[in-house]
Amino acid sequence: MEKTSKTVSITRRMAFCAAHRLHSDRLGPEENRRIFGKCNHPNGHGHNYVLEVTLAGPVDPATGMVFSLTELKRVMVEVVERNMDHKNLNMDVPAFKELNPTAENIAVVLWGMLESRLPRGLLSEVRLIETENNSVSYSG
Repeated sequence: MEKTSKTVSITRRMAFCAAHRLHSDRLGPEENRRIFGKCNHPNGHGHNYVLEVTLAGPVDPATGMVFSLTELKRVMVEVVERNMDHKNLNMDVPAFKELNPTAENIAVVLWGMLESRLPRGLLSEVRLIETENNSVSYSG
């Protein structure tokens, strides 16, 4: 039996906690405070992030799945939990040594980390929920 050409999306969700400070060395102290507000506090602040990773592709007729959600969970634990959970993103995550850890940049960095560990072309979207009211989505 051959694979179906219909595309189906699957999403796995996980939570992680991390601290960060939004600050740009390209801006002066006043401009940093004006743009980033309380997120520019010198000691940083934390979030209880929620990450949603969506894969899209054909359903394999042998398994009935696009991709194993158990395997996706394992990859997400490897990438997110081990590298970002309960970390200070500015200090503990190499990608943010010189990159401002905004929600937008976190989503893009996570995309790159996840894409390298998943089958080519399956990653469809990374959605990072930073607060109840703020989220970003990145689709490569």
